[in-house]
Amino acid sequence: MIAVIDYGVGNLFSLSSSLSFLGLENRVTSSEADVRAASRVILPGVGAFGDAMEKLSATGLVPVLKDEAGKGKPLLGICLGMQLLFEKSYEYGEHAGLGLLPGEVCPLEPDLAAAGFSYKVPHIGWNALHLEQPDCPLLANTKEGDHVYFVHSFYAKGCCGALAASAEYGVTVPGVVASGSVYGCQFHPEKSGAAGLDILRAFAAL
Repeated sequence: MIAVIDYGVGNLFSLSSSLSFLGLENRVTSSEADVRAASRVILPGVGAFGDAMEKLSATGLVPVLKDEAGKGKPLLGICLGMQLLFEKSYEYGEHAGLGLLPGEVCPLEPDLAAAGFSYKVPHIGWNALHLEQPDCPLLANTKEGDHVYFVHSFYAKGCCGALAASAEYGVTVPGVVASGSVYGCQFHPEKSGAAGLDILRAFAAL
């Protein structure tokens, strides 16, 4: 069973529906018992980093997620859920993250301006993935150039060896990150058609 964490900051229906479409048993939950019993865990999320961390902390699941990930249980963060996996974010202040991945979450707009680009922020749309680590298990079904759907105004920097796939939007945007049993997608696999379903299918096979 895949536990989809419900902490009040995600559109969980489309993700759960995508998993069900693939024939994957899943449960939208905020229960520690469900997370402990699950074979895999997905942490979705949309909105602001600080607010999301407060709501996630209020569920009591932060130490549970860290413990389960430390035991090697596959954990996938999606969009804001991926950003929460990092050490900190500079979204409307400075906020500590889960610290499961190296790096920090920074605003896109100033980095785009510094690079001479006037691209719109938020970054919304379909972008091609460049496979930095083609042997990453989460990318087992993914091909170079597969297009996925992004919606975000902040992005991860300093990912070091955790960067598995990237996209270009004036600057290099980490698309997939991976370290041990912890994975993240900046894009929305549940909104990315066949390529996104391939990501979810690979996650279920970990």
